[in-house]
Amino acid sequence: MSSCSINWLLLLSLIIYSVSSTSSALFSKTHVLIYNDIGTGTQLVVHCKSNDDDLGPHVLAYRQSYEFSFHLDFFLRTLFFCNMQWNGTVYRFDIYNQKRDDDRCGNRCEWNVHGDGACMLNPQTSKFDICYGWNT
Repeated sequence: MSSCSINWLLLLSLIIYSVSSTSSALFSKTHVLIYNDIGTGTQLVVHCKSNDDDLGPHVLAYRQSYEFSFHLDFFLRTLFFCNMQWNGTVYRFDIYNQKRDDDRCGNRCEWNVHGDGACMLNPQTSKFDICYGWNT
C-alpha cells in the first residue's frame, strides 16, 4: 500500500473516531432549567426562543422553575435567548449559547435569574456562581 493511501486511511479513521465520539452528545438532548430568584412575591415571565423554536411565555412564581430541552447543532450554533419580564420591565439573556455553555454544563444547564442577570450552576462548586448580566 502506498504512503498516500495510508495517509488517507489514517485521516478517514480519525474523522470517523471524531464523529463517533461527539455523536452521542449530538443525539442526546440538552436540558435548560430556569429558576425565578427575583424575590418573594415577584412573578417572572420567561419567553425563550431560538432561530427555529418559540417556546412561548411561562409565568414563574418565586422559586418556581421552567425546563426545556433540545438537540445540539453539529456546528456549535445552538442559541436560545429568553425575554425575562417582571414589574413591567423586560430583560434579554442568552440562556444557552453552545459555544459558551457546552463545556461548562454538559447536557444540563441550570440558571438562577435575579435582578442583575442570571447565574449558572457551576458543577465544580455546586453553586450558582457563574454569573452574567443582561444583554444590552
